[in-house]
Amino acid sequence: MGIHTYFQSLTDLERIIRCPGKFKFQKHSVSEHSWKVVQYAKTLADIEESNGVTVDWKKLYEITSSHDYGEIFIGDIKTPVKHYSLELRAMLQQVEEGMVAHFIDEHIPAEYQPIFRRQLREGKDDSVEGQILEVADKMDQIYEAFAELQRGNTEKEFITMYRSALIKIKQIKLHCVDYFLREILPDLVREGSQSPIDIERITNEALASDPRS
Repeated sequence: MGIHTYFQSLTDLERIIRCPGKFKFQKHSVSEHSWKVVQYAKTLADIEESNGVTVDWKKLYEITSSHDYGEIFIGDIKTPVKHYSLELRAMLQQVEEGMVAHFIDEHIPAEYQPIFRRQLREGKDDSVEGQILEVADKMDQIYEAFAELQRGNTEKEFITMYRSALIKIKQIKLHCVDYFLREILPDLVREGSQSPIDIERITNEALASDPRS
């Protein structure tokens, strides 16, 4: 009981594999993903601050480090499945949030429950920090998919992952998105030029696509 139960539960994130059954060359756990999202977000936030934007760093660290905690209860559901419809996505989010809330009520001391509810909530929103989390989360999806495509994994799911994440990122109006598209993405594409998969073509098609289609 108590916060010990929360600390102990964090180990479960090391055992939950992202996109289970699809990665051929390198598996990724939810715990590893969360750590990388924090690292991406730090740099993205620095870029925002260098452009005069105020960042709430405490909020940023809270939401990025804990954004996938709820997957302890429902596992990692593949992106094409959970985004199949808005109704399905809403239902899954409702279940996840309900189980997190129950865990907090059951195990966290009353005086700390408001803190845990704030930290373990869905952090993606219209705030600067929420948008940075969205970009960082999608960036890791791009890098995970890129690593498989670069090595010749022809599973269409990774093309979909790469493309959908890039389309989502380009819709977000942040300075760090402009920087990513202008300075970072071209390096990634050049690195993948020897891949048996035409990553440059996929990238250009995603950047040119209409997100409403």
